[in-house]
Amino acid sequence: MNFENLQITIENGCGIITINRPKKLNALNIETIEELHDAFETLDANNAVKTIIITGSGEKAFVAGADISEFAHFSVDEGEDLARNGQEILFDFVENLSTPVIAAVNGFALGGGLELAMASHFRIASDNAKMGLPEVSLGVIPGYGGTQRLAQLVGKGRAMEMVMTAGMISAEEANNFGLVNHVTTQEELLPLALKIASKISRNSTVAISSAIKAINANYKDGVNGFETEISEFGNCFGTEDFKEGTTAFLEKRRADFPGK
Repeated sequence: MNFENLQITIENGCGIITINRPKKLNALNIETIEELHDAFETLDANNAVKTIIITGSGEKAFVAGADISEFAHFSVDEGEDLARNGQEILFDFVENLSTPVIAAVNGFALGGGLELAMASHFRIASDNAKMGLPEVSLGVIPGYGGTQRLAQLVGKGRAMEMVMTAGMISAEEANNFGLVNHVTTQEELLPLALKIASKISRNSTVAISSAIKAINANYKDGVNGFETEISEFGNCFGTEDFKEGTTAFLEKRRADFPGK
């Protein structure tokens, strides 16, 4: 996989995507969003990849926001298309990916950067990380799912305050709010992400994919999450992973899941 703005490596069954635009503090432009879609899609289709980590290059920024120069002169219709296409191509795509995605937030995660982190299945952060949605300071609102996912993660009141003040919160505050799961040093960020990824990879990839669908269903309008859970639970009984997992348990050995 050759990309202009990304670096991709695979380590012990974990695909690591590094956004590499250091001169722009890894800001998301349209090209990078499209490349990210292709990278996630390719890794998700690779049976050898059990987990994916998304992070930014350098020590200053995960993603410092969107590339404002690309849309500063957009019309109303162009603005709507920008948000809709971005959500479909990347942010909703990541949220619903069958392979678990961990955001390793190393530094600034602002605007589209925080929205990308929130679209991931969960987040860990370095202790120097700063997070926020500063869009209203530019006369616009978050357009890549930020108003929805932030409220889901931290609650309506905190989301309202963060969006309306356009301020940043520290990694410690993000941890207290439930926005990130863990905070560690810059040096230990990727090793911690890989450690968690390793724990995930020991389990059934088929069951994990079903769990992602069931958990996400609770946050979709008009969808009964309990019914989705029942359906996905039943589907698991028809998989080879279920047969292997239950057999291994009864035989008191570690399961060797085929991923089917």
